[in-house]
Amino acid sequence: MMKAIHHTAISTPDLNRLIRFYCDLLGFEVEREFSWPAGIEVSDNILGLKDTAAKAAMLKLGDFRLELFQFSSPEPKSSDPNRPVIDHGLTHLAFTVEDIHAEYDRLVKAGMTFHCPPQNIGSTVTYGRDPDGNVVELMQLA
Repeated sequence: MMKAIHHTAISTPDLNRLIRFYCDLLGFEVEREFSWPAGIEVSDNILGLKDTAAKAAMLKLGDFRLELFQFSSPEPKSSDPNRPVIDHGLTHLAFTVEDIHAEYDRLVKAGMTFHCPPQNIGSTVTYGRDPDGNVVELMQLA
């Protein structure tokens, strides 16, 4: 029986850039950093690939964790940083906030791009993008 969601993971071409984004702008803390060289059989088995190598970080915000990977082997494929949210794959990460307009303004000033200003649909929401183009939703519950 499932108990809870522990973490979500994102692969990135620049681990330090995403650590800074999620920690400095969204309030995560680095719980731990780790890496492994190519040729570690257990890592290859878990990932279903051969000769994997990566640097990684587990970030924490409350009870939620976000795991970030920067793979160096095998060579990762780039993704479209403007991938529409309707395409298959991760759609978005959603964060509840107390004052969505203040958070929106703060993040815009820090350089984060958004699809639109906060919109009221019962709750107030907006979608923005992290530096790799992953969609981050801000949500102020009604």
